[in-house]
Amino acid sequence: MSNAAVMRLNAIESIREHWGWFLALGIVFIIGGVFAIAMPFIAGMTVTLVFSIVLVWLGIMAIIQAFGTKSWGGFVWELIIGLVLLIGGVATWINPVLATLSLTIVVGAVFLAKGVFQAIMAFQMRPHSGWVWMLIAGILSAIVGLIILIQWPLSTAYALGYLAGISLIFSGWSYVMISLAAKRV
Repeated sequence: MSNAAVMRLNAIESIREHWGWFLALGIVFIIGGVFAIAMPFIAGMTVTLVFSIVLVWLGIMAIIQAFGTKSWGGFVWELIIGLVLLIGGVATWINPVLATLSLTIVVGAVFLAKGVFQAIMAFQMRPHSGWVWMLIAGILSAIVGLIILIQWPLSTAYALGYLAGISLIFSGWSYVMISLAAKRV
């Protein structure tokens, strides 16, 4: 039996043994997603603040990395990258409303661009079955991006929170389904 097959069997057995924890985690994710959708602005601000913490942490780690490998030719660039991340994280923490406004524009632009390129890819896949689903997903993504951008700055009040909530609900649902499948096996 290959290593991959053994690892897969071990993973399945582990999920089966702890299916209750997977179920509980899934329920917590779903509840969190419902709260995020019910209070999208608070959820969006929370996403922004967590993002600021991640930026600060990455900035500190990049600065430490730069000084740890000072003899490397990229020391100055690594230090600059670390400082940019650190300053960006601190600025986001200090003014989370402005950061949320900015992040909303980025998210809208990403959804729009992803949708356009996904639709183009769908037409290139056209002889293959399933290309229509790729086209539909691209069109929907582009529409979401346009809605976010057209309604900006008002979309700041809901966009990030709704997206976080939807993601949490789908993640939670996947944990619930995995746990129930593992219990049945």
